[in-house]
Amino acid sequence: MARRPKPEEIVAKLRQVDVLVSQGRTVADAVRSIGVTEVTYYRWRKEFGGLKVDQVKRLKDLETENQRLRKAVADLTLDKLILAEAVPGKLLSPARRRACVEHVMAVTKLSERMVCRVLGQHRSTQRQVPRGRDDEEQLTADLIELARQYGRYGYRKIAALLRDAGWVVNDKRVERIWRREGLKVPAKQPKRGRLWLNEGSCVRLRPEHPNHVWSYDFVEDRTHDGRKIRMLNVIDEFTHECLSIRVARRLNSTDVIDVLSDLFVLRGVPGHVRSDNGPEFIAKAVQDWITAVGAKTAYIAPGSPWENGYVESFNARLRDELLDGEIFYSLREAQIVIESWRRHYNTIRPHGSIGYKPPAPEVFVPAFAAWPTALTRPAPPAKLTLVQRPTLN
Repeated sequence: MARRPKPEEIVAKLRQVDVLVSQGRTVADAVRSIGVTEVTYYRWRKEFGGLKVDQVKRLKDLETENQRLRKAVADLTLDKLILAEAVPGKLLSPARRRACVEHVMAVTKLSERMVCRVLGQHRSTQRQVPRGRDDEEQLTADLIELARQYGRYGYRKIAALLRDAGWVVNDKRVERIWRREGLKVPAKQPKRGRLWLNEGSCVRLRPEHPNHVWSYDFVEDRTHDGRKIRMLNVIDEFTHECLSIRVARRLNSTDVIDVLSDLFVLRGVPGHVRSDNGPEFIAKAVQDWITAVGAKTAYIAPGSPWENGYVESFNARLRDELLDGEIFYSLREAQIVIESWRRHYNTIRPHGSIGYKPPAPEVFVPAFAAWPTALTRPAPPAKLTLVQRPTLN
């Protein structure tokens, strides 16, 4: 098969024919001398007529550049098409990028190599089959069960409960499963402003140690028959522990003194007792009694409930996690259920403000720990004894 001549060789042959014709030879003889037909000669002349060798080289470079530009424009058009089919926003996780690449390939019918290059997905990552952990299914089941049981907890509190149950898991993995299962995080409490003095210090007394500042407040609800019940909540602001919830149809200043006297005997006298300006708290009998036992009253400014933020937050948790989801058919049922929730709040429920730990966790101590020597003690028992902090009935 004859080799196709290069453009430079074609221009040289055309110049040769021009020289022979100028010497008096006919065009047919001159064309036969370069070894081509007249059809080929006239086709060459139409394409390269009037060009010199250097001009042919420049034309060749321009054609190469034109082809490169055409390819670049085509690539940019494809890139734009791929990006238009991709989801908006950043593709942060490999799973989302993998799904996006598959979607673009299905729509545009382009190769995996090109789509991965445009979207920044490595081809080995695209072809890797994701494998979940062996315990993923059981962890998901336990997480859903805790979320069903504690419907107002967010994923951080659920993660703390899972760790308490023995799971070695961090908050990020729990959050990933939480979002994958479509669980909802409870709405946050609205932020409140604080009351500040002229020099910039807050009016509210800050707790510095246990039994430094207690606070108490009333919460109201109704039983199924529409009758009102009142709850007197007492908490330790430093430890966040709920010391008592007195539930009755009516509560007055005498009941306040009764609850405080039981707590003072059981836990000691606090430095300050904080409350709002309700009639049960500002009664002269209550003030005189608190002063007589060695404590001090700390009343908030009128119309400033945020100064009593600890007990107000506790009241919100009580209503959100218990009262809004329970129907009480009798006063006795309300007393039992609320006391059970108080113990759960103190011993199990994670508190975000204290590192997702309960304020008064249950302590397991071996029953033989108090025996003095190994010679006098018998064989260790098979079970551990549960030692729980005394509570007020």
